[in-house]
Amino acid sequence: MNTVEQAGTLGRQRWLRLIPIVFVTYSLAYLDRSNFSIATAGGMAEDLNLTSTTSGLIGASFFLGYFLLQVPGVLYADRRSVRSLIFWSVLAWGVLATAQGLLSSVPVLIVVRFLLGAVEAAVLPALVVLLARWFTKAERGRANAFLILGNPVTVMWLSALSGYLIEATSWRGMFIIEGIPALIWAFVFRAQVRDRPADTQWLDPAGRDAIERAIAAEQAQLPEPADRPVREALRSKAVLVLSAQYLLWSIGVYGFVFWLPSIVKAGSSAGIGATGLLSAIPYAFAVVAMLINSRSSDRSGVRRRYVWPWLLAGAVAFYGSYLLGKQHFWWAFVLLAIAAVALYAPYGPFFALISELLPQRTAGVAVAVINAAGALGGFLGTYLVGWLESVTGSTAAAFLMLAGTMAAAAVLVLAVPVKTKERRA
Repeated sequence: MNTVEQAGTLGRQRWLRLIPIVFVTYSLAYLDRSNFSIATAGGMAEDLNLTSTTSGLIGASFFLGYFLLQVPGVLYADRRSVRSLIFWSVLAWGVLATAQGLLSSVPVLIVVRFLLGAVEAAVLPALVVLLARWFTKAERGRANAFLILGNPVTVMWLSALSGYLIEATSWRGMFIIEGIPALIWAFVFRAQVRDRPADTQWLDPAGRDAIERAIAAEQAQLPEPADRPVREALRSKAVLVLSAQYLLWSIGVYGFVFWLPSIVKAGSSAGIGATGLLSAIPYAFAVVAMLINSRSSDRSGVRRRYVWPWLLAGAVAFYGSYLLGKQHFWWAFVLLAIAAVALYAPYGPFFALISELLPQRTAGVAVAVINAAGALGGFLGTYLVGWLESVTGSTAAAFLMLAGTMAAAAVLVLAVPVKTKERRA
């Protein structure tokens, strides 16, 4: 039995212990990131006299903070501890997320959203680093997919629950109620997670050794790790191309996530409770697609062909929504559900691809650099959709923009320099 088989046989507890924890951690981070869109559609815009442009700016300020601390955060996680970084981050974002429900000043709200982005910045790349230390190449696509599932699953139940929370309390009550779980979860994370298999007591020694050997053997096949991983990552053509690609992809994702409740409310004329429920539907399909796509990618051992076709399908769906317009809302809504599937399905293979192109230490920084570019895309997507709606009076131009960015993201995936096996795929 080789080391990879041993890791799979002896280390199944990893899936039961680690995956639920990283899933919940990223879910809470994404909750605090995206419930602002429900609040905006649920009375916050009226209470604070926010225009579409101002709402977009407040939502987008999160991504400026998110951009700035990506690389410093992951360097700390790599050199010191993923566990301690995420503990303090979760604690801080619980405080800031709750504070949103107590504010009425737009400038202060912008500052709080900025700080919320800053403390959440390193969470995703740090968790990718953590999973790369615990799971082999043959497992990594699924492990990353379960991590990223925190995104659509959270938006799914968040959209359904938050609308009814606003009806039962207010948008302020929703922020306060949904910020409290992070304060508790920080201590759960610190108690349950260790940085490496060698640091844990719940795996037997044979299991710990098998996992460490399997991952070390995979790392030995990659180039020597760089003494200066930031410089090495920034000099990598793959990292630069993937950064541009992820920026464009994130324009589509966050333009969609932030504005979907407002689009649904305007097009369906439903109340905020029903709006939240309708907004949850596309994410249910996205969850299924993510699981199937990541498993297929792991089985094939290749990544690119499980990324670019989905992004291209998303571009076609957005373009179809543009052609239909709000006069045919329900047909356009079906296309938006298809777009959601296409936006989320490639995440597992995408982050697995990054981890497999570079040595572990450089790969962690590369994830942070690429995710920082995604943060800029999130800023642009959130702000530009609101700005285009203000300027044109409809969402048609926004759909056209999202179609263009998704198509460009699909093309750029094919420009990523990869190994021979990937090239044939």
